[in-house]
Amino acid sequence: MLLWLVVAYLVVSIGIGLYAATRVHNARDYITAGRNLPMVVVLAMVFATWFGAETVLGISATFIDEGFRGLISDPLGASVCLVLFGLIFARPLYRMNLLTLGDFFRMRYNRTTELILSICIVLSYLGWVAAQITALGLVFNVLSADVVSMNEGMLIGSAVVLVYTLFGGMWSVAMTTFVQMIVIVLGLLYVTTLAGDMAGGFDVVVAKAAADGKLDWLPTLDMVDMIAWIAAFATMALGSIPQQDVFQRVNSSKNETVAVWGTTLGGVSYFFFAAVPLFLAYTATIIDPDMVGRLMEQDSQLILPTLILQYMPFTAQVVFFGALLSVIMSTASGTLLAPSVTFSENVLRGFFPAMRDRQFLWSTRVTVVIFTVLVTWYATSTESSIHQMVENAYRITLAGAFVPLAAGLFWKRANNLGAALAIVCGLTTWILFELFVQEGDIEPQLFGLAASALGMLVGGLIGKPSHHRPHASHHHAAAGTHHTAR
Repeated sequence: MLLWLVVAYLVVSIGIGLYAATRVHNARDYITAGRNLPMVVVLAMVFATWFGAETVLGISATFIDEGFRGLISDPLGASVCLVLFGLIFARPLYRMNLLTLGDFFRMRYNRTTELILSICIVLSYLGWVAAQITALGLVFNVLSADVVSMNEGMLIGSAVVLVYTLFGGMWSVAMTTFVQMIVIVLGLLYVTTLAGDMAGGFDVVVAKAAADGKLDWLPTLDMVDMIAWIAAFATMALGSIPQQDVFQRVNSSKNETVAVWGTTLGGVSYFFFAAVPLFLAYTATIIDPDMVGRLMEQDSQLILPTLILQYMPFTAQVVFFGALLSVIMSTASGTLLAPSVTFSENVLRGFFPAMRDRQFLWSTRVTVVIFTVLVTWYATSTESSIHQMVENAYRITLAGAFVPLAAGLFWKRANNLGAALAIVCGLTTWILFELFVQEGDIEPQLFGLAASALGMLVGGLIGKPSHHRPHASHHHAAAGTHHTAR
């Protein structure tokens, strides 16, 4: 019965997504929802994109295991990223009226920079989207009591998300996410209230977490520990800034104020609401410590779903799994669209500059299908946990793309040579450290970031000034026409 109600919910989600697809008339509608979205929808999209599988299943499992110290990257780093993007990056980027971040790299630097960084951005999404697909597989597996295997669940889940993202693009993401956010917030609050009562009340759960040392979050004064803490924080806080999905939400806003505050408030609400699944998971250690102990050895991501299935009334089960699917699908749809748009706009289009709007829209949709297949294959073949997949996703953008973006926006001397050196030094350093340095001693992406900054500084000081400074542009302001001269 529970499984069928969940299936019905999936069908409704697809229906909403396909209804939204009726608003797509050209590529700009598909990618930025015609720049028409109001504050409440942008806030919902920013919040729900990040409030994904890792927040409910991954982070909560990590919290039971490592406490707040394991959560420096997400939710702390992730929330700071959204706030920084809203307050610092959103306004100048919104004014430029671009389709993708790759467009910024082309306008500010050159085609080579655009191509390399766009490929880095696309690759960074493999892990993130795979984490959502893995979570969908896990939900179907738990709900069907092992009748549907993890891999079959992943195939079903990716097919559902693909259908509505494929046809409606950003309009579908916006409409389905808005509905899903309401389900997420109300559903999780309801279930958490029930679990808190079962565990003896809010104070009891928090007191136990504090007694178990789970609320300590600052690093010790040991140098290695401090570097590890900073690296975990910076990987998400800075590495996720040059990401197409955050930019796409900013860019779909109907005006500058919505772009800035929708993103900033989305980040703040994400930080506070991420505490809900942490509290919920920790009640499990009081309600059934044996089950927690057993699943910690097997797969800690199953703790929450198992708690709900074994101890909650039927209504709460329906609400929780509905909320959980909402969480995963809203993140998966947004993160499927972002790399696909980047690939077709900044990789493909550069090789076929004469592509017309309809062909571009068609190529983006084909890319969505191919990317879904790739990600599903990766999700079914990797051993990483959901939280690890998400954490690893941003290393490449931290090492390669953050410095060219930040310097390009805020440093007059940033130029083509600086961008080239930043990318080469950052990525080479990161990859060499990943390959040859013992895990645990050092954080490779942090050294990549430092090398990237050094490369930009040297290139900016010795290279020729760049002629193309970005400014508020008026290209493709009309809905149908959209591309700058290359």
